[in-house]
Order: sequence, then C-alpha cells, then structure tokens
Amino acid sequence: MARNVRRYRQERGLSLGELARRSGLSKQTLSKVEQGNGNPTVETLAQLSAAMDIQVRRLLTEWGTPVFVQRRDDVEWTDENGRSERILDEVYGSGYVQTHVLRLDHGAEVNDPSDVNPPGTLLHVYVISGRLETGPLSEPVIVETEDFVRFPGDLPFRHACLSESVVAHVVTTLPQLHQFGPRVTPG
Repeated sequence: MARNVRRYRQERGLSLGELARRSGLSKQTLSKVEQGNGNPTVETLAQLSAAMDIQVRRLLTEWGTPVFVQRRDDVEWTDENGRSERILDEVYGSGYVQTHVLRLDHGAEVNDPSDVNPPGTLLHVYVISGRLETGPLSEPVIVETEDFVRFPGDLPFRHACLSESVVAHVVTTLPQLHQFGPRVTPG
C-alpha cells in the first residue's frame, strides 16, 4: 500500500503538502503511510482515495511488484483425471491483457529502453524452450525451459537469447487507470 500511495501521488504531480490539504490528513501521517510505518485506518484510506480520485482497492492492489521467478524444479503440478495443471501466477485487478509467443535466435534480443509501458504494467514470461535473460535492465534474471518470471513492465527491460534459440510465452498486463495530465483552465 505504501508504494501505491506514493506512486499515485507522484503520477498526479502532488506534493505531500498538497495531498495532505486535499485529504484532510497531516503531512506526518502521509509520510508514515508512504514509508510503510503507519497503520492507516479504513477512514484514512477512504480520504486518500477520494483526494486522488481513485478507488480504495487501487491502494490495496499490488502494483509495481518486484521480480518473481518460479523455477521448474520448485513447482507443484495438480494431477486429476488424466490432466496435469500448473498455476504460473495470479494477478488481481482489471485492465488490458496482451499475450504472445516470442521466438529469438542465438544472440538476438529485444531491448528498446524507450519502449516503456504505463505505470503498473507487468510482464509474465514462461519459457517454453531454451535459455533466456530477461527482466528489468537493473535486475535481469536467467530463466530456462519451464521456468516462469514476472516483473515490472513499466521499467526499461530486455529479452536476450542465451541458447541456440528460445521460445517464450509472454503475457503483458496493463492496468486501465485514469491517468492525469496537466490541468488546463479555460481562458
């Protein structure tokens, strides 16, 4: 929740003082909430969400999560009636979902630092075959056949083939949030 309050405040270009004024809360209370040191009441959450024009659940939904890796040797399969199933990940919220298969040959990579998605975007990568270096440029991970990784897609990232070839299933989830731009007063 602390990351979300800070993120939404910054996206809206609000200082702590301005958010305090709009919400009726003290700057000290807001500072504690953003640092994860406070224990906000339901009323405090309602005041914050109203001041930033978002639903309370947006403050409680995980956005901008750290890199999550699920290794093939560490997973559990559910077997039932001749069917096996493995849950890769569960993400709650609403938004736009894009799913595709990525194929790269040895040495090829996808790396465009200017191609950054909106805040709250997540990338979910399941390696079908091969070896792949992927993730945010600041925190890349190496994943192999049947490994899964989830990471923030709103940071510069890359996918680089480390084997003869790699095939990966990539799902991109983008939240559908009302984004605020500068306010222009009619003149």
